[in-house]
Amino acid sequence: MAITITAFEDSPDRGQGLARDMRVRWALEELELPYDVRLLSFAALKQPNHLALNPFGQIPSFEEEGLVLFESGAIVLHLARNHPGILPEAADARARAEAWVFAALNTVEPPIVECTMALLLERDQPWQKARQPMLDRRVHDRLSQLCARLGDAEWLDGGFSVGDLMMVTVLRRLAATSLLSDFPALSAYIARGEARPAYQRAFADQRAVFEAANAARPIDRPATSPAPPELG
Repeated sequence: MAITITAFEDSPDRGQGLARDMRVRWALEELELPYDVRLLSFAALKQPNHLALNPFGQIPSFEEEGLVLFESGAIVLHLARNHPGILPEAADARARAEAWVFAALNTVEPPIVECTMALLLERDQPWQKARQPMLDRRVHDRLSQLCARLGDAEWLDGGFSVGDLMMVTVLRRLAATSLLSDFPALSAYIARGEARPAYQRAFADQRAVFEAANAARPIDRPATSPAPPELG
C-alpha cells in the first residue's frame, strides 16, 4: 500500500509552503519515497472519516499498510526512523537530531505561532498594540538562543538531519515579519534548507495545489477559506 498523506485542497497559506503537510512532503522527498496526497476541503476535515485519521480535524494525516498517524512531527520522525537518510547512524547523534525535532516543535514554534497569529488575527483588537512587543520579544529571545547555538555551522549538529528539516519549516513562518532581520545567520540557514532539491520538489508540489485551486476559482470571487490558526 502506497503512503498517503492529507493536505488542504486550497491552503490558507496561499502557496507559501507553510501548511504542515510541507514537513511531511519534504521528508518523503529527502527519503525518495513515493506517496499519494488526498486533498481535503475545510468542511471535509471535520467529517467522521477524516476525524478517524486525525481526531483534531487537521492536516496532515499519514496512512501506510494499516498504520495511521497524525501530527507532522510524529509522522516525520516515523519516516526518519524507518528509512535511512535524515537521521545519523551513530546512536548519540540520532538522539541529538531527534532532540532538535522536539526543540523546533515545543520550544521555538509556540512563540512564533502566537506572535504571527496575533499579527494576522488580532490586529484590529484594542489590546494588540500593547501586546505585540511582548510577543516579539519572546520570539527574539528564542532566535537569539538558536543563533548562538548554530554559530558558524551549516546545520544544527553535524550534517543535515530531520532536526534541521523541522527547524527550517518552523523558522519559515517568520518570512512575512521583520523578526529575522537581526539574525542573518538564521536567514542563511533557512536558505540552505530551501535550496535542497528535496525541499524544492516538495514546495513545487504543494504550490501546484494552490495554483490549481486558484485557477479554478471565479475571477470575481476572492478566496474565502477560513485560515486555521496553525495551518494544520
